[in-house]
Amino acid sequence: MCLILFAYKANAQWPLILASNRDEAFNRPTHTAQFWKNSPDMLAGQDLDKGGTWLGMSKGGRIAAVTNFRQGQSLQEHPKSRGHLVDGFLRSQTPALAYLDEVQREKELYAGFACLLGDLKNLYFYSNRGGEIERVEPGVHGLSNAFLDTPWPKVEQGKEELSNLLDAPVDLNAEALFEMLADQKTFDQAHLPKTGIDSNRERALSAKFIAVDDRYGTRSSTVILVHERGHVQYLERSFAPRGVLLNESKFFFDLNTAIEN
Repeated sequence: MCLILFAYKANAQWPLILASNRDEAFNRPTHTAQFWKNSPDMLAGQDLDKGGTWLGMSKGGRIAAVTNFRQGQSLQEHPKSRGHLVDGFLRSQTPALAYLDEVQREKELYAGFACLLGDLKNLYFYSNRGGEIERVEPGVHGLSNAFLDTPWPKVEQGKEELSNLLDAPVDLNAEALFEMLADQKTFDQAHLPKTGIDSNRERALSAKFIAVDDRYGTRSSTVILVHERGHVQYLERSFAPRGVLLNESKFFFDLNTAIEN
């Protein structure tokens, strides 16, 4: 997943609003979002290559997501898969800080990553490419393939658009968030980061929704809305190359734990 835009404790009615795009090779086998048979309280897609996931939520209110940290091209193999950072947390009862402390001790076992995990009371960010475990403050945030709120153009634009949706005089709805995620506009080279990849590739990857060829692009868009009363909407749209919609999954459930402010 290469873009996560979220409002955390920024709206009284919706303590968590999250909109994300997962970008991946189209030949990597994937299962769409589901409640996992061996962990029936955990809702997430699944990477069928390594067995982990990129984003998920539990009925207990735990949430986790991971992105790759982009630093050029690396062919080095690592003992642990980044996707298991997510399902490992969602399956466990370990407090978020204790879980991240263990991840931090083992950071060299993973390729570069940036992760968000926690619950509706406390949310944390950590990357094994620098910095300490960071508590996420209430507000509107964005994450791509760098540190939290690194001002890449699609992150900055997405945060502004999400803030505008929160301030709009109409009720928030999932379709507006999917529209935000569907933007295929790229940005001028002068505004792009230098992450060690070819400049043309950098520009192609600068769009929120990537649909430039048949090999790599946005595989899915996910919207999560958590209401103050604990009602959850978890919506996922899956795509074939060049942005062709394959299917849409919708899940509605109530958290089995109280939301604390």
